[in-house]
Amino acid sequence: MSFITSMQQRYTTKKYNDSKKIAVEKIEELKEILRLSPSSINSQPWKFTFVSDSEVKEKLSKVSWLNTEKVVDSDTVIVFSRIDDTSLFEQQIEATLPKGAVDYYKEFIKPKPDAEIKAWFDKQVYLSLGILLSACAEMGIDATPMEGIEPDNYDKILGIKNYKTLAAVAIGYRHEDDGNQPSKNPKSRRNISEVVKTV
Repeated sequence: MSFITSMQQRYTTKKYNDSKKIAVEKIEELKEILRLSPSSINSQPWKFTFVSDSEVKEKLSKVSWLNTEKVVDSDTVIVFSRIDDTSLFEQQIEATLPKGAVDYYKEFIKPKPDAEIKAWFDKQVYLSLGILLSACAEMGIDATPMEGIEPDNYDKILGIKNYKTLAAVAIGYRHEDDGNQPSKNPKSRRNISEVVKTV
C-alpha cells in the first residue's frame, strides 16, 4: 500500500476494539520511530511515555475529558511531554550536540523569554506527534491524537518530573461500529487549490 493510500485511509478513531492488541514488535518499532523523529538543531526536548497497563490507563481516563473510553479501550496511550527545565535542556545539548548547534541555541533561542523557549520546545514535540500518526497510518494501526486531557494530572499519575505533558495519542484497532471511519464518514478536507500554492 502506498503512503498516500495510508493517509487517505487514516482517521481519528473514536471507538476502539479493546480485545484486539498491537503486536509487541510493532510497539517497539513505534518507540524507535519516535526516537528518530526530527527536531530543530537535533534538540530532542521530549519524552515519550507508553502506557499499556490497564490500571494506569483507567486513572488517566478519569482526567481525559471526553476521551475517557478511547484511553481505556485503546491498546496503548502514548504521552508526549516536553522538557520543562531550561537548565537541564542546556546541559543535555552541551553533552550531546556539536558546537554549531549549541551556538545556534545560545544566539537565537536562549535570549528569548522562558515562555517562548518552551513554546519552541513544544513545536519540536509536535513534529514527533505528526511522525507517529504517519507511522501508525503506514503500519495499519489506528490512532487518536488528544489534547483534550488534563496535563498536570497526567504528570502526577505518571510521575513525570522535569517535563510537561502536552498531548497524548491513543493507539489500537478500531471497533467495527466506529462511526468516524472513512467507510461510514468520508474524509473531509479543503480543496487542494485552497491549501497548496505552486510558484
